[in-house]
Amino acid sequence: MAAAAGRYARAFADVVADHKGDPDQAVAELDQIASLLESSNELRHIFENPSVVHKQKLGLLDAIIKRIGGSKYLRNFVAVLIDHKRIGQIRDIAQQFKQELDQRMGIAQAQVSSARELTAAERKLLEDRLAAMTGKTVRASYSQDKELLGGAMVRIGSTIYDGSVRGQLQRIKEEIAGE
Repeated sequence: MAAAAGRYARAFADVVADHKGDPDQAVAELDQIASLLESSNELRHIFENPSVVHKQKLGLLDAIIKRIGGSKYLRNFVAVLIDHKRIGQIRDIAQQFKQELDQRMGIAQAQVSSARELTAAERKLLEDRLAAMTGKTVRASYSQDKELLGGAMVRIGSTIYDGSVRGQLQRIKEEIAGE
């Protein structure tokens, strides 16, 4: 399932890149369609039901695209998902599409956990340091974790940078124990 979602996401990213589309707009539009389908069982049922005439499905899709102001590329992409019976995977495809565009544009997603709310200046400084370390533009999301005691933990992909007091104490403990 994930492999198929990745193929569709890469294909849509290719279309957006080839036609010099706005990546942020494409992500927002695809997310909007995915959210609409997640929130409406009836709509999802119509698109997934083989007894509904294909022409009716496309007519409904056209009305939705017109209403949200979506691009013709989005319309065509969602039509392909309907035709290939992949519309049920649209949320996974949308997430992988965003990751694919980020990778192509040299953007790294970072999840930052800190013991307290970071100020705007602290966030900027942290993002600049992470950008210098990764060589990519960093787009960070922030959360608080009172168990950290102080400092921050950052996850970028599968790499974790632990600058928390809890992590420092753990490293000291391991050094003392000779581990």
